[in-house]
Amino acid sequence: MRLTVVGCSGSAPGPASPASCYLVEHDGFRLLLDLGNGSFGALQGLLDPDAVDAVYLSHLHADHCLDVAPFVVWHRYSGRSSGRRVPLYAPVDADRRLALAYDGDGAALDDVFDFVPVGPGAFTLGPFGVRTARTAHPIECHAVRLTAAGRSLVYTGDTGPCDRVVELARGADALLAEAAFPEGPGLPEALHLTGRQAGEHAAAAGVARLLLTHVPPWVDADAQFAAASAVFPNTELVRPGATYDV
Repeated sequence: MRLTVVGCSGSAPGPASPASCYLVEHDGFRLLLDLGNGSFGALQGLLDPDAVDAVYLSHLHADHCLDVAPFVVWHRYSGRSSGRRVPLYAPVDADRRLALAYDGDGAALDDVFDFVPVGPGAFTLGPFGVRTARTAHPIECHAVRLTAAGRSLVYTGDTGPCDRVVELARGADALLAEAAFPEGPGLPEALHLTGRQAGEHAAAAGVARLLLTHVPPWVDADAQFAAASAVFPNTELVRPGATYDV
């Protein structure tokens, strides 16, 4: 499978990147992991939005879901949509909450999306075998493991230190892990990972490769990378537009 970074800025779009959005492709199938604010513009530079086969939203914080709104606008009003409903996998009640974010009136978005509620478990999505696990985050968030042709990619979404994420990532070929917090005292336990903690999760899970992401614009990304790679040497700091074969 191939991973393309559409946006990787943590907590908000930054001057160099939109917020979280990742394109995963295998066997002609195109899956978006998250649609954070600012990402739909960058997405259009990579592919025709009508070519998206499914969307998986890890959770409903703005930096992971808010560009559902321009995605809807494009499908409704561009005149270029095939009219095919796009499966959208997200936590329970996403249909109502995203409809409110779109226009404030809560009118249904089911002309564009086929909403599929997600919880911890396993299912099939296109060519991917999927497993999910609840992360350590203030709102419902599910890390996801995608497996195809004997290869596995795990995406943490947002999480603090979490044994469930380690177990989900066990033996994966790549772990796409957030690293939003700089090192320091008094950090909340169930919100985000530091760079060092991301490296520790990768080492504990025995993954082959750590892809570090979701660094906020106000945090030193190079310091996050240094902290992670000191614990887990096979670490890369992702960049918008970069592609990775898993």
